[in-house]
Amino acid sequence: MGQDEGYLLDNRQAEAGTRFDALAALFDASTFRHFERVGIDAGWRCWEVGAGGPSVAAWLRERVGPTGRVLATDIDVSWTGTAATEGVEVLRHDVGRDDPPPGPFDLVHARLVLVHVTERDAALRSMVRALRPGGVLLVEDADPALQPLICPDEYGPEQERANRLRAGFRELLRQRGADLSYGRRLPRLLREAGLVDVEADAYFPITSPACDVLEAATVRQVRDKLVAEGLATDDEIERHLANIAAGRLDLATSPMISAWGRRPDGDGSPPLL
Repeated sequence: MGQDEGYLLDNRQAEAGTRFDALAALFDASTFRHFERVGIDAGWRCWEVGAGGPSVAAWLRERVGPTGRVLATDIDVSWTGTAATEGVEVLRHDVGRDDPPPGPFDLVHARLVLVHVTERDAALRSMVRALRPGGVLLVEDADPALQPLICPDEYGPEQERANRLRAGFRELLRQRGADLSYGRRLPRLLREAGLVDVEADAYFPITSPACDVLEAATVRQVRDKLVAEGLATDDEIERHLANIAAGRLDLATSPMISAWGRRPDGDGSPPLL
């Protein structure tokens, strides 16, 4: 795990629910657009990896209908559990260390997961193994190194402070084994894993009320660690939170890169899209 053990953004903290709601507001539309593109239909069996909040599993349940199956897994199901309704099974599972759950699956999806998983290569292999022939893997992950600023328009001291705190947050992630340039490698990694018809794109919110909510919740969640590591002072954090609350910052996110591909059909020939 590196210098400091454990996942930085612990699901058991109160801010986790706020973060999941903000992430859903920011990224669900893009994720669902990719689901539509790969053609999810009634009866599909879907594995939602590192589900976090319930919104993606709920959308999948509606699409696959009563004849389909949705499995939502996470290392901590504190927030995922609300998705456990008819047609959605919630299971505690570590994708980097545990065997894949019983499948096979027509779709395996992970969003903003593997960047944090130190055993990410094993996790990717596990997800590919869980696919049926012709099944689709969709991995969506951040690339903070590709666009490291939370305020791309750094025109004043408030924006400079925000970017300095963001650099501290990235350092905390790095200490815990996060790969801050993982997203850009996804197309190659999917091809190397044996998938075909690989494509990718990126989504990059520049400013949004949900970006403000996400940043405030994230800073509150890690503020003690920022201070303890000497990466920020309490005064700097309070000023930053006040600037967010006043709406004085245009806050962006790291680019979320979405890459998808299909497991070849059983005869080894590429499946048709």
